[in-house]
Amino acid sequence: MPRRSNDDNLGRDKKTLTSGIMGVFYENPNKEFNYKQISTKLGYTEPSSRTLINQILCELTKAGTLKEASRGKFKLKAKSGKVVGTLEITKTGNAFVTSEELSEDIFVSFKNLNSAFDGDTVKVSLYARKSSNRLEGEVVEVIHRARTQFVGTIRTAGHYSFMIPDSQKVMYDILIPSDRLMGAKEDQKVLVEIEEWPNGRQNPVGKVIEVLGEAGDNNTEMHAILAEYGLPAKFSEDIEREANRIKFEITDYDLKTREDFRNAPTFTIDPADAKDFDDALSFEKLDNGNYRIGVHIADVTHYMRENTPLDDEAFNRATSVYLVDRTVPMLPERLCNFLCSLRPNEDKFCFSAVFEMNDKAEVLSFKPMKTIISSDRRFAYEEAQEIIETGKGDFAEEILKLNELAKILRSARFQKGAFNFEHKEVKFVLDEDARPVSVYFKEAKEANNLIEEFMLLANRNVAELIGKKHKPFVYRVHAEPNYDKLSNFSTFISQFGYSIDMSNSISLSNSLNGLVNDVKGKPEQNIIENLAVRAMAKAVYSTKNIGHYGLAFDFYTHFTSPIRRYPDVMTHRLLYAYMRSQTPDVEDLELKCKHCSFKEQQAVLAERSSIKYKQAEFLQDKIGDVFDGVISGVQEYGFFVELKESACEGLVHVRTLMDDNYEFFAEEYCLQGIETGKIYRLGDEVKVRISDVNLEKKQIDMELAD
Repeated sequence: MPRRSNDDNLGRDKKTLTSGIMGVFYENPNKEFNYKQISTKLGYTEPSSRTLINQILCELTKAGTLKEASRGKFKLKAKSGKVVGTLEITKTGNAFVTSEELSEDIFVSFKNLNSAFDGDTVKVSLYARKSSNRLEGEVVEVIHRARTQFVGTIRTAGHYSFMIPDSQKVMYDILIPSDRLMGAKEDQKVLVEIEEWPNGRQNPVGKVIEVLGEAGDNNTEMHAILAEYGLPAKFSEDIEREANRIKFEITDYDLKTREDFRNAPTFTIDPADAKDFDDALSFEKLDNGNYRIGVHIADVTHYMRENTPLDDEAFNRATSVYLVDRTVPMLPERLCNFLCSLRPNEDKFCFSAVFEMNDKAEVLSFKPMKTIISSDRRFAYEEAQEIIETGKGDFAEEILKLNELAKILRSARFQKGAFNFEHKEVKFVLDEDARPVSVYFKEAKEANNLIEEFMLLANRNVAELIGKKHKPFVYRVHAEPNYDKLSNFSTFISQFGYSIDMSNSISLSNSLNGLVNDVKGKPEQNIIENLAVRAMAKAVYSTKNIGHYGLAFDFYTHFTSPIRRYPDVMTHRLLYAYMRSQTPDVEDLELKCKHCSFKEQQAVLAERSSIKYKQAEFLQDKIGDVFDGVISGVQEYGFFVELKESACEGLVHVRTLMDDNYEFFAEEYCLQGIETGKIYRLGDEVKVRISDVNLEKKQIDMELAD
């Protein structure tokens, strides 16, 4: 049950105890305390609790949050109770600040934000409330604005105009003087830049820098989503002209310096609607019984020279963006769909990872090389899957053998501790006006796994080749999971009769993979898989190699998608320079990695936002309809429900639960009635009625149908 006794349970709750300890220090920033004094102030008398407090004090000192002022006595390291961190605003309007100076996030109420926006770097003055176990504080300075441009809808009130932000994390409407409207009218979507925030004013003042169109129009809404995350909707005429001037020709130099693979059986396997084919596989059986397998990647760098306007544009974008109804490419169409795309029966330049492998899928030799290829056949995933299942069709022998090897590679990965999270991908069927008419789930099958394994093989071997030489490189890294989050996750899944083994990394991955198999097809599947993913760190780009925990690789990079990812372009250039014994310019390489990681995250957020918009649009004419769903998230203001048949997600607000007053228990992921004891917990099945849909906010409101 969620309710806990004070000393017994809180004494064992390390996270809560840490908050209490830090509260004591922030209330007394200039005083020193030993573990006995801290225990007394917090009201813990048991030896086990005091031992844990002493352990936490040592850990906080090691982390740099506290310092040992004298033997056994500790003091706050942060000066004057103020820390600098990054602000994250929640849907309630309250916020949390994450700081490298602290091991715990700081809660900031809406009234104490003092004009700070989501993502801003802020200075926070800390204090501890007696009634709360969490760290709390107040923003006293905005050090750096994460952004100054916002998207929203124009509203007029008398002689004044305001922009109402689309984002639920922007808590202030922006005042627009009449001479800065740029012709924008009521109900139009606009991009606004904040110019000033006068002292004493409740709202910032801004100007319209782009009128996006009428609210509710599909193109307007998709452009608004891109603008919201700082992503461009189109290329400039200058960039298009530069791309269109590039021509394809095979010179004598190319023939001398590239390996010719045009006679090797070669094919691509991609989604049915794909236009940019950036990878192909070739397969040849050697006289010694082994196989020569080429993973051929479009040679984007052959056409896109470094430090040109075209290259600068690709770097600024850093990634292609995939919204529900469109792709916003990293490269102009001339490059991504024609010159670089490995279309069938066309000679193409590639940067290839070529392997000799045996029947056990062991790599006997590996060599990266510049090549010329000609793809013999373009397969959609569905076509390749049919060949795998029937054993018949074009290149059946090659595809079946490659699939056999891919299965061995995949099995070996999991045995070494790789994770196996296979999420169902939500897809919409759109009409001619881009309105969603139905929703379906797309699942990965053997054909998808085949391509994935050989791309992973190429990425890993390229990274290992350079990494073992200790030369500067671009890695795709993934840190170990947050064990506090995993501990909470373990407690949660125990309610369903599941468990995980956290004794070491391999045991953890094996038990998580077993959990994935156990929950498959059950109501709690999506919830448990999503929570497991949330406990994991995010993969990022870095020059500092810490390995890829999720894939169980010591070395890993992104080499195989330079048409849609700029880090792959960087990898190609570095690798080619090292192959020619050249010294590449690696100045600011880490900054470029951070830029690409950030843009990747913005692209993911934009993609999710477009999905939320289409989900709201899909349910707009279904108000009053009843659906089966599963509770997918719980907050103090209510719980989210994911509909089973469409994966659309909406909120059942706590104010609609009329039978009781409900209390929120974060670590148990539930709301519990104070009088009735009734619990609404993550993973519970419920019936809900659609009560309202707000397209502007991409919000779906629900209420319990029973």
